Amino acid sequence: MNFSTSGITRRGLLGAFAATTVAAAPTYSNAFGLLRGAGDIRSIAMYSGRTGERINTIYWIEGSYIKEAAKEINHFMRDWRVDSAKVMDLRTIDIMAAAHRLMDTTEPYMLLSGYRSPQTNAMLRSKSRNVAKNSLHMKGQAADLRLENRSVNQIYNAATSCNAGGVGKYSGSNFVHMDCGDIRTWGR
Repeated sequence: MNFSTSGITRRGLLGAFAATTVAAAPTYSNAFGLLRGAGDIRSIAMYSGRTGERINTIYWIEGSYIKEAAKEINHFMRDWRVDSAKVMDLRTIDIMAAAHRLMDTTEPYMLLSGYRSPQTNAMLRSKSRNVAKNSLHMKGQAADLRLENRSVNQIYNAATSCNAGGVGKYSGSNFVHMDCGDIRTWGR
């Protein structure tokens, strides 16, 4: 289910999704930090160089997550190596959306890694010291992302300015890690 706001009024969008929304979700203004720039209509656009898949969906409207959009996100962010999906923590998607909006770009994120099965995480860990043993990827709470038209520093700065979750800069590999864990930063 892909949605576009072109040609559709905000009121029309709200009416169309009223029956499919999940119960009101937290805005993180107290417990999670202010997600500047996330907006009252939140969308996410990504593509995978590994699978060739793309997603461009509105997943939040005025305080409510859209259940069907969340399911699409879960499938898109699955561990493609073992074709296994997990319910993604939508707080991570909120951070991604807010950072994207702050960068003022229409280019979709390239998703390098979303959910990772324990098997995939162990395999990646055996090849790199930069893979955490108890990675938040295995909990569906992290994503590794890239944009062609923004530098790693620009993505990192936008994500850290959200003041929510963990943000890691991997300049050598040209990606930024975003997660909904404790607020922390790392990398060069």
